[in-house]
Amino acid sequence: MNVFLQQLRLYLQIMRMDKPVGTWLLFLPCVWGVLIARPDGTHAKEIYTLLGLFLLGAFVMRSAGCIYNDIVDRDIDAKVSRTASRPLASGELGLRQACRLLVILCLGGLWVLVQLHPLAIGIGLGSLLLVAAYPFMKRITWWPQAWLGITFNWGVLVGAAAVSGGLSLPVFLYYLAGIAWTLGYDTIYAHQDREDDALIGVKSSARRLGQATRAGLIVFYSVTLAFVGLAVFLENGIFTLLFLCPVALHFIWQIIALDIDDGSKCLKLFKSNVTAGWLLALPALAA
Repeated sequence: MNVFLQQLRLYLQIMRMDKPVGTWLLFLPCVWGVLIARPDGTHAKEIYTLLGLFLLGAFVMRSAGCIYNDIVDRDIDAKVSRTASRPLASGELGLRQACRLLVILCLGGLWVLVQLHPLAIGIGLGSLLLVAAYPFMKRITWWPQAWLGITFNWGVLVGAAAVSGGLSLPVFLYYLAGIAWTLGYDTIYAHQDREDDALIGVKSSARRLGQATRAGLIVFYSVTLAFVGLAVFLENGIFTLLFLCPVALHFIWQIIALDIDDGSKCLKLFKSNVTAGWLLALPALAA
């Protein structure tokens, strides 16, 4: 029994069960896509069913993504203080065990995907190339956070296709907004590892921006608000722009509170983007 519990603990750890923020950040763009693209007269039950599927899909695919990243980065993780205790980096979990769990989770994600509209299935499958390339981005570019944004916000497109069977300009605008948003929150997150990354030669937007991070956040979050604002304006006119005020205030708080030399503060601000993601859904709900 003790061996079983130990094994279970390692599986849950590599899936980041104790860190659900990533699941929410993957799920929320799906919410935006469903809300901004929902046809008039769409029944609430259909919306809830889709969101339930997307929440399950976000959980299993985020878990799968964490395992895949850990497999690719296990040598790097062993050299970074924050990640050295991860099961693969520490050697507590074997590579074969991790691969088996990865396959099981991917099959779960595939089951969720095939429940959707054919266009959504095709778009969802297209994300696999983005996911596969992501762990290597920090080795070749200073902006791996941009690639994460392209990947993590793919759910906007999948959600819109699932609810409407098509894609529109407001959907693409929300997708671009999500990329800018991710650039902001993941730059904050990357400051936790800035010194270790510099020692081992790993690139990040946090290292590139350095003391200019606050200015970078102003740009990233302003672009986020601009694209969301244009998306909801095209959908329902100027009135819906009022629903941008709560998230704008939240972004201002993040920018003011930022201290790039305080890892715990950076983690707190990163986690607060779950709230920001829900606030970004308000304009889509009103549109």
